[in-house]
Amino acid sequence: MTALDLSSPVAVVGTGTMGQGIAQVALVAGHPVRLYDVAPGRAQEAAAAIGARLDRLVEKDRLTPAERDGARARLLPVENLAELADCSLVVEAVLERLDAKQQLFRDLEDVVGDDCLLATNTSSLSVTAVGGALRHPGRFVGLHFFNPAPLMPLVEVVSGFATDVTSATRAYETARAWGKTPVACADTPGFIVNRIARPFYAEAFAVYEAQAADPATIDAVLRESGGFRMGAFELTDLIGQDVNESVTRSVWESFFQDVRFTPSLAQRRLVESGRLGRKAGQGWYGYGDAAERPEPHTAEPAQAPAYVVAEGDLGPASELLALIREAGIGFREDEEDHGTRLVLPGGGQLALADGQTSVEFRDVVYFDLALDYRRATRIALSASQDTSHRTLAEAVGLFQALGKDVSVIGDVPGMIVARTVARIVDLAHDAVAKGVATEEDIDTAMRLGVNYPLGPFEWSRRLGRGWAYDLLDDLHMRDPSGRYAPSLALYRHAYASEKREGTS
Repeated sequence: MTALDLSSPVAVVGTGTMGQGIAQVALVAGHPVRLYDVAPGRAQEAAAAIGARLDRLVEKDRLTPAERDGARARLLPVENLAELADCSLVVEAVLERLDAKQQLFRDLEDVVGDDCLLATNTSSLSVTAVGGALRHPGRFVGLHFFNPAPLMPLVEVVSGFATDVTSATRAYETARAWGKTPVACADTPGFIVNRIARPFYAEAFAVYEAQAADPATIDAVLRESGGFRMGAFELTDLIGQDVNESVTRSVWESFFQDVRFTPSLAQRRLVESGRLGRKAGQGWYGYGDAAERPEPHTAEPAQAPAYVVAEGDLGPASELLALIREAGIGFREDEEDHGTRLVLPGGGQLALADGQTSVEFRDVVYFDLALDYRRATRIALSASQDTSHRTLAEAVGLFQALGKDVSVIGDVPGMIVARTVARIVDLAHDAVAKGVATEEDIDTAMRLGVNYPLGPFEWSRRLGRGWAYDLLDDLHMRDPSGRYAPSLALYRHAYASEKREGTS
């Protein structure tokens, strides 16, 4: 099954931001495009707005004047659904209400031909439920674009329970012909991106609610150590706290209030107070003219330790050993010890976050996971009230000698980046095991849909097959609510690895 022919008219119903964006994508690809909105005059206004954006593309040399004029000639606002009768594809982008979408598609089914592909751009509703109102649900599919649709490359092509393979394939190939990167997905709450991205927000909020760190520090650690484009607090301010919380709540409720997707009480209070982010002038941060962006907590300069002893290879943090040597710090390896830690001159230990807490040990400082320890500009450390001042100072001084800013946070298991990445990896493995999408499509979706530095399976391969399972298992022992219980899929992944290694 191939993409729709460019001569085939495409209709977009709903002319808000997403509707206009989708219409522009189809238009620039070369299709005749019809715009319809239930509000009188709205389609004409949307056509004018799209025309203005085409003008700006010409100014930026992304379209020629002839291409713009051709696109404008193919754009037609219409006043009633009957004028969509000859369309080969209708994409809906109306309010996120199940009853409204179902009624729209019932009405469309009375108008369009039997071979017309019907698609919803819903981000939170079940594609199966929306299509369930149709007489022929096999031709119904989800086409989830990301905002802004003309710029964001990802499109999730979602097959409902009744969607025909031919319909899903045609939608997939059409999205690709439009210059997008489509990924195939089964109809599951949140699809790929909004399902697997929940821990990125949830774990940042959980660290904040535990009073382990402030928003500015958590965001800085996620960016400067984890390699994420934005931190969770600044990103939800950009998205809108009400929008982000609504998606979280929808996924949570759709999974029958699964504790892994529990919304944040702190975010709920923010929404209740009207602090919705940038659009309201206040969210986790202030955005008024006089607002000052808070700085992350950064430790004062400390003296580097004279030497360190490496016990084991530090696992995912083994790159630190080369950095320590290059910094001129005395270094030796205890090859007889099979641990994964650094011993400092005062006798204290420095260990990579593993889901345990500092208070459980005599004198241990934990350091957080980094995407790339050489390129990271900030490292988070955690210590308990019982950790000696000397050990903490030596740990701070060591990372400062490696050229890093250091943020000391509270004694939370798994810290910030490590617990976030482990949970993302777990949800990704669980999604593949349940037939939601392939590993490749999940990695593509998370890189392109939310700009993650690595896809979950890329992280998993880099960190080692058992790393996420071990960290979450330790976290689950300390928080037995079920939030951190590793999935059966992740258990099988880690256990299979151990079994193969044991028999090789």
